[in-house]
Amino acid sequence: MKIILLQDVKNVGKKGQIIDASDGYARNFILPKKLGVEANSKNMNDLKLQNANAEKIAKEQLESAKEFAALMETKEVVVTMKAGEGGRAFGSVSSKEIAQAAKEQCSMEIDKKKIQLPEAIKNFGVYEVTVKLHPQVSGKLKVKVQEG
Repeated sequence: MKIILLQDVKNVGKKGQIIDASDGYARNFILPKKLGVEANSKNMNDLKLQNANAEKIAKEQLESAKEFAALMETKEVVVTMKAGEGGRAFGSVSSKEIAQAAKEQCSMEIDKKKIQLPEAIKNFGVYEVTVKLHPQVSGKLKVKVQEG
């Protein structure tokens, strides 16, 4: 019996996949637990529409990420810190501080988990920080660290 999986089933297949299951397994396990539906013409058509919709949404997210990356590269965020011994920054700048400063100064919502710092920013100056916006899109944000 051909089945379209509605959820991931361990050792069987992933969501949206069409599998060939034995009649007993399909009738006694997959169908009663609503893990899948029978692969008839109506359900196959629904699956095609869902896949097309998912593709369209993914394409829109990619385009919006590219636009946001282009916008982000024109902005500069200023973070102020206390000065320690010898003119060095007291402590370091975290991704949380950068995200908060971007929200306050540029009205940009950036998730702190997506900000990638190669090493801790412990000195004053201008740094380029990479922000992972999408699996295929990364943007650069200028961060100016100054004494405050």
